[in-house]
Amino acid sequence: MARRSSPPEDSRRTGRRLLGAVLALGLIAGAGDQARDRFDAWIDATPLPSLTVTTGAEVLARDGSLLRAFPVENGRWRLAPPQSGVDPQFLRLLIAWEDRRFSAHNGVDGWAVARAALQAVRHGRVVSGASTLSMQTARLLERGPTGDWRGKLRQARLALALERRLGKDRILDLYLRLAPYGGNTEGVRAASLMWFGKEPRRLTPAESALLVALPQSPEARRPDIPERREAARAARDRVIDRAETLRLLTHEAAETARATPLPNQRRAFPALAPLLADRLRRENPGALRIETTIDPALQRQAEALTARAVAGQGARVSAALILADHRNGEILAHVGAAAFTDPRAGGFIDMTQALRSPGSTLKPLVYALGFDDGLIHPETLIEDRPAAFGRWQPENFDRRFRGTVTIRQALAESLNIPVVRVAEALGPARIAAALRRAGAPATTAGGPPGLALVLGGGGVSLEGLVTAYGGLARGGRSVALHARPGEARELPPVVGPVAAWQVGSILAQLAPPGGRAAGRVAWKTGTSYGHRDALALGYDGRFVAGVWLGRPDGTPVPGAFGGDLAAPLLFDLFDALGDRAEPLPPPPPAALTVANAALPPALRRFAAPGAARHGTAAPEPLAILFPPDGAEVELTGDRLVARVRGGSGPYTWLMDGRPVAVGVTGPVAELPASPGWSSLSVIDAAGAATEAEIRLSRPGQG
Repeated sequence: MARRSSPPEDSRRTGRRLLGAVLALGLIAGAGDQARDRFDAWIDATPLPSLTVTTGAEVLARDGSLLRAFPVENGRWRLAPPQSGVDPQFLRLLIAWEDRRFSAHNGVDGWAVARAALQAVRHGRVVSGASTLSMQTARLLERGPTGDWRGKLRQARLALALERRLGKDRILDLYLRLAPYGGNTEGVRAASLMWFGKEPRRLTPAESALLVALPQSPEARRPDIPERREAARAARDRVIDRAETLRLLTHEAAETARATPLPNQRRAFPALAPLLADRLRRENPGALRIETTIDPALQRQAEALTARAVAGQGARVSAALILADHRNGEILAHVGAAAFTDPRAGGFIDMTQALRSPGSTLKPLVYALGFDDGLIHPETLIEDRPAAFGRWQPENFDRRFRGTVTIRQALAESLNIPVVRVAEALGPARIAAALRRAGAPATTAGGPPGLALVLGGGGVSLEGLVTAYGGLARGGRSVALHARPGEARELPPVVGPVAAWQVGSILAQLAPPGGRAAGRVAWKTGTSYGHRDALALGYDGRFVAGVWLGRPDGTPVPGAFGGDLAAPLLFDLFDALGDRAEPLPPPPPAALTVANAALPPALRRFAAPGAARHGTAAPEPLAILFPPDGAEVELTGDRLVARVRGGSGPYTWLMDGRPVAVGVTGPVAELPASPGWSSLSVIDAAGAATEAEIRLSRPGQG
């Protein structure tokens, strides 16, 4: 039986083989052209492993900083080096420690190999290494065994081939992506984030030295494990010593670096706006860099404020918010859940997208439609008395009635009966259509929308509500909210500038929570039936925000009111804007700002169209209120919602002269329609007729 070699004998034998390989390479280099040609052909024929290094997807803030990163296969953290580059001092220390002749050799450093081989023969053990950065990159690409001389020779051949085909910069880039740093972490960028919580663009000498030393023995030198900290410190300090010897660091800088404490724990990778980041990654499969409009400073403040708002609120209570620039629709802060790592509170559910009851937050939109139609004015008188709407008898939240009030008071106090009266005059189908145009489509439980929609009897997402309120802030025309740059999309107008301003002027006078001064933010709260949802929406001259608190599973939160829970968080968010906040706009020139007595007679007291006003029962002239003449309307399915004002029912509707609805008793009708130019006509019971030329299209069509 053959006797096994002892470790010194193995080292001497490996050294002799490496020395022989170096001499062979030297002989080839000094041989004739024919031998060199064969050697070159052998190198050129080297099969290369895959050079595609998969890195995790990154979601970036508007300033390019990292919001959230995602691991690659098998849960490994591997990120591409930052586009702005790695700290130059780190690169200098890396090359000084690993491969001082990196810029001069062709992949294999013959002098280093000869030195290492001679030392191994002389001492019977490995004294110094000879792997270049190119050879180390070859080993990392192959992920194969390299403990024997055959593996080293394979590395050398691959390193020579890489140098010829890729060049120094590409090889260094591959090393920076693949270098092992312990556990499931690879690459200098992931390591810098893990150990120091920052990008590797700017590193201290101590940080650079540790990142240079760790890949040689990443597990044995982990500074977060107490029994391995001394090995990590010693390895780091050897790198610092070499840098000082080579005058890459001054003596003072080296002393400071050696005195710097090691990190004692692995840090979590950034996870700002985590649910939004996850959604954007799903929507952009295969994208490695996803840029967003998120402001990282505002995002951190928003997440901290949200966590503080739910603290002490009991189990499973969560919160969500959106802050956007209503001028262009860019989302600046997005919190989908108060604690996305807590499954008990539904942290994995993005509550900005969930359909929830909007409570009273739709009332401003209903009144805006009434203002725009000329049905009401802020100083119009309206009755807040018990009333039945079919079988439905709504009540105010406090079950009290105020009698005769102005529309201004009805909205400011969020009274229910007045808004239902206005909604009945407008028609629930008209309101639902307006919500769709405003970017806040509402869902109802089976069948067409009813009047209960205006008191929260439907489902609307928080993002939709913020979009709609942004439209009020912009004079009646919303911009679709978006978190990706360059995706601004203006939505169809809902109301005119005067109506939008009239609503905002009322909401701005509501007393904010915490003793803040009124007039800076136009805002409204909402509380859903059973205290399942607490909401607050608001805007100033530039920003619009929405806040939701509740339980994602829909169970009640006893005692939860929008004014008590959501409003303070909303105003904390506006306070965080600081000097960036802008005042609300002045009234448009066409706004009628007078007392009730100075209003036109028809606006002094509310009455539904066709009802008696001040003792006269004469009906208004017949007119198609929606769609108006010349309008371009996007169809929802194959139906068009049309509305008539005046005349006397029942009505007959015609499309291009063909009856499409006969005997319609109310002012609203859903008519079959198809894209293209059409002539829409309506005839009332007295034979009066009117028409409008309209253009119908599908969503997305020009």
